[in-house]
Amino acid sequence: MSLLIAGSIATDHLMSFGGRFADSLVVEQLDKLSVSFLVDDLEIRRGGCAGNIAFGLSQLGLRPVLVGAAGEDFADYRSWLERHGVDCDSVRISEDLHTARFVCTTDSTMAQFASFYPGAMSEARLIELGPIAERVGEPTFVLIGPDDPEGMVRHTRECRQRGYAFVADPSQQLAFGEGEMIRELVDGAAYLFSNEYESHLIESKTGWTAAEILSRVGTQVITFGAAGVRIVASDQETIEVGVVPGVVAVEPTGVGDAFRSGFLAALEWRLPHERAAQVGCVLAAYVVEQVGTQEYTFTADEFVARLAMAYGEEAAADVRPHLG
Repeated sequence: MSLLIAGSIATDHLMSFGGRFADSLVVEQLDKLSVSFLVDDLEIRRGGCAGNIAFGLSQLGLRPVLVGAAGEDFADYRSWLERHGVDCDSVRISEDLHTARFVCTTDSTMAQFASFYPGAMSEARLIELGPIAERVGEPTFVLIGPDDPEGMVRHTRECRQRGYAFVADPSQQLAFGEGEMIRELVDGAAYLFSNEYESHLIESKTGWTAAEILSRVGTQVITFGAAGVRIVASDQETIEVGVVPGVVAVEPTGVGDAFRSGFLAALEWRLPHERAAQVGCVLAAYVVEQVGTQEYTFTADEFVARLAMAYGEEAAADVRPHLG
């Protein structure tokens, strides 16, 4: 059995401008806008939802299978992931396009100018899951995260056709997708992940009520930022789990991806939903305390100690046997 993580693979190019963009903008001349800014620094980070989730799973001792499309420039990123235990043999390498790229400049007021180049991500629609399952074994779950929209729909349909349990995580694509596509991505999922705002957006765009959505998925997992997590299923009591206390937040990018990694790892270990959410929250705490989505490290003992501090010794005892 294996975990297939399908979604975006990207690099982030992040720059900081010490001044204010607003001081260089003339409102009456915005239709003729042509400005440049001398930035103070440049950080190039590994990213993409699938890359982040796969990395998180590998940090917990699993060997996830990354499913997505990248360019020839993926070589260094691939080496990083493989050194950390991620199976990258099913990543499609485009012959013509670069790996997806997010380029963003942030000023002193946190205002941003940003661009996203999908590049090779558009070729995710050409990936078939069946041959991957033949290579690694039938998947426990296929997580279908934000990616090329046609690729997301294809993966979802194939999961239904082949009987693979899938996790719907449409995330950023909810803002751009129409109701028909979102209904396609959600219907039949074993798990549906979203934050609070996205859960309302799913209802609005699909035209389904919260109860109707729950009738179409096995379990819905909703994150509420600093307010924690809610897990709703038709066959069990609602579960609410608080975040890890004492966290000093530095950078929120990738926190949701880390939570998904922890939750999926616990499902793979056959732990109950409450434990899954707790493992996810602890992993998310490590990410938010660092700059970069894959820059955190910990030992098994450190992870278990933090879990015990946040959720008690019983939780730690349940998780400890699964960590190397």
